[in-house]
Amino acid sequence: MIEMTDTLVRSHPMPVLSQSSADTTTAAPRSAPATVVLNVGGMKCAGCVRSVEKQLLACSGVESATVNLVTEVAVVETSGDIAADTLAQRVSDAGFPTQPRAADAAGTGLTDWVERKQAEQRTQGRRLAIAIMLLLLSTIGHLKHFGWLTVPVLSDLWFHAVLATLTLVGPARDIVVDGWQGMRRLTPNMNTLVALGSLSAYGASVVALIFPKLGWECFFDEPVMLLSFILLGRTLEQRTRYRAADALRSLVELQPAVARLISDPTQGETTQPGVEVPVSCLQPGEWVRILPGEKVPADGEVVAGQSTLDESMLTGESMPVLKQPGDTVAAGTVNQSGALAVRVTSTGQETTLAQMITLVETAQSRKAPVQGLADVIAGYFTYGVMTLATLTFLFWYFIGLEQWPQAMAAALGPMSPVGAPSSTLLVSLKLAIAVLVVACPCALGLATPTAILVGSGLGAERGLLIRGGDVLEAVHGLQRVVFDKTGTLTQGQPQVTDTLVLDAALSETELLRLAATVESGTRHPLAIAIQQAAQAQGLALLSAQAFQTEPGLGITAQVSWQDADVACVIGNRAWLEQHGISVDTAAETQAAALTEAGKTVIYIARGQTLAGLMAVADQLRPEAQQVVQGLQDRGLPVTLLSGDQQLVAAAIASQLNLGSDQVMAEITPQGKVEAIQRFQAQGETVALVGDGINDAPALAQADIGITLNSGTDIAMETADVILMRDHLGGIAAAIDLSRATFTTIRQNLGWACVYNLVGIPLAAGALLPVAGISLSPAAAGGLMAFSSVAVVLNSLRLRQQRIEGL
Repeated sequence: MIEMTDTLVRSHPMPVLSQSSADTTTAAPRSAPATVVLNVGGMKCAGCVRSVEKQLLACSGVESATVNLVTEVAVVETSGDIAADTLAQRVSDAGFPTQPRAADAAGTGLTDWVERKQAEQRTQGRRLAIAIMLLLLSTIGHLKHFGWLTVPVLSDLWFHAVLATLTLVGPARDIVVDGWQGMRRLTPNMNTLVALGSLSAYGASVVALIFPKLGWECFFDEPVMLLSFILLGRTLEQRTRYRAADALRSLVELQPAVARLISDPTQGETTQPGVEVPVSCLQPGEWVRILPGEKVPADGEVVAGQSTLDESMLTGESMPVLKQPGDTVAAGTVNQSGALAVRVTSTGQETTLAQMITLVETAQSRKAPVQGLADVIAGYFTYGVMTLATLTFLFWYFIGLEQWPQAMAAALGPMSPVGAPSSTLLVSLKLAIAVLVVACPCALGLATPTAILVGSGLGAERGLLIRGGDVLEAVHGLQRVVFDKTGTLTQGQPQVTDTLVLDAALSETELLRLAATVESGTRHPLAIAIQQAAQAQGLALLSAQAFQTEPGLGITAQVSWQDADVACVIGNRAWLEQHGISVDTAAETQAAALTEAGKTVIYIARGQTLAGLMAVADQLRPEAQQVVQGLQDRGLPVTLLSGDQQLVAAAIASQLNLGSDQVMAEITPQGKVEAIQRFQAQGETVALVGDGINDAPALAQADIGITLNSGTDIAMETADVILMRDHLGGIAAAIDLSRATFTTIRQNLGWACVYNLVGIPLAAGALLPVAGISLSPAAAGGLMAFSSVAVVLNSLRLRQQRIEGL
């Protein structure tokens, strides 16, 4: 559950999506594990992520730390004896402004984050305009070098000197300052590379301007173009990151700010207007009024009124749901047609919406294993790039330009003055700057988290909650899916499937009414099934008395039938034989056929005559057969586990087109765990789909536990994937979503690696001797910005892909 202080601290285990859950936790001892959530600012690349994680892991009491570049969040697992403020100060001292996440009304602490992101988006237009203006002005300076265009004042050398100076102390100041601080703390980052490159180009141009006799080229337009590309790229990257977090923002924005509090509507006026209060002030047991078009402020139960609600953001189901007295409603859903009076059952962090937000945010913070490797590489990437830039300078200054003198003119450009040794220094410096700038740990750092962000968010929008990137990766590698039967593949509620009349004096309706009357004296599941069948047909029960029940056998009663009391006996064959009622061969044959079909047969006798048979069975979910077939079509073997008798399990398996080797019947909860362990011992990655309390151990044992939203609290707490729509189609959707997400991750990582493998040698002048081709610092900056934006845009393509079940 979630325990609130002045910061957001979550104690294990993960929250349970259940409106009936209640906070029964007490103050944990100091050594109790806890999770601290921090908002971290100033991160620009995966190198920054690595630095923040190292700072957190260096703190005593920290067991693990996961930092997300896209959502700017650090999730820290602690032993419980370290304050969140201490962790925040440690990271802030390292150059990344950090603060513990403050709790909001829903207990998620994300409202401020959304507001901050929205404020940032409002300033993006100004940043974009500045970046484009700088890019245009620097382009004019470049065009003059090639003799293509000369614009009075705008092409003047002194204008570009002033423009470069203003750019460094204005729009690009944060880059330069952050890059210098990173260098000073011995934790260089992407800003360090950009700052080194731009300041080196600026410094060389200043020297050339002051000492023209050196014969150096003044290229003030290079640092301006470089920085404008960086600013432009980061602005576009921030905008696309904002889009990538759409799902999480949408969930947070579902939280209403106010509620209309009313007095108990069952004791008086049901149309009272009520008083508006902040949602944070609501308490369980109070009543609220919800008008058409308003959002439900808290989880609750309808006590008056009737309306349809839009629950699409919680379940992914687009059709409105009818709500009447006795039905439950969830916070964040939208009332559409009528006014409702609702008794509050859960508020704040206990609502389904708040727990969904927590799960989605946690999912987007937990790393996939492949991301951990990428972050480790990126953590050392900056040092490698600085080393390569130094080697590039030394090589060309002492060896390269002497060996290939024709490369000097190609590197400087057609309008640049050439004279040794000053031009040798200039060319070597430009190539080293290009190496510093073109290298992009940003693309490597964004490759995985952006895809996970979009993938998990897409699932959440469609009612599919996946607990983290590590879960998504495991789902992608599934090799077998194991199903529990009752309540998972079946509906979990026995239903009357067959009614066979053996007494010519009775009709099917009369037999059902007779059976329902007798069964009204017990609450056995089979009795409830018969009573529900009678209710569905609107049958009124007869008068009955003298009920006698024998567990495991049946029930008897005296029923008023046509102005006479008749002794009725209902149960299994042994129960009838105890009462001296015989069963003829024809009835035995019919009963045997029903039993072989996996149904439970109930014998019904009126007086001393067998009046008929009823068959009760737990019906398959309508989508079960299609889902099982779809999984097998995807190359995933399916196994059915059941505690029922072999005949019942075999009958269900037959309907699902499963062979006898795919069914395990009469299996205990521990047997389910052992069955999964056997599959895992064969090297298989196994998913278990279950929903009951007895499934929890097996859900925990499986590599991936999947449960339905209708499952028990303990099952939902243990599972890795929760199907909010309560539809088995979400299993195939989760697999397809995982595969699509990891295809995108591979594409992103492949692009990041290929980009650097090609871009760095090109910037270092690898093609200068043979083709006369190299990258200017400005072109390198443009490529670097494009690489980061390309990764995020590719991740956003996930939203355009068609994923079955979503």
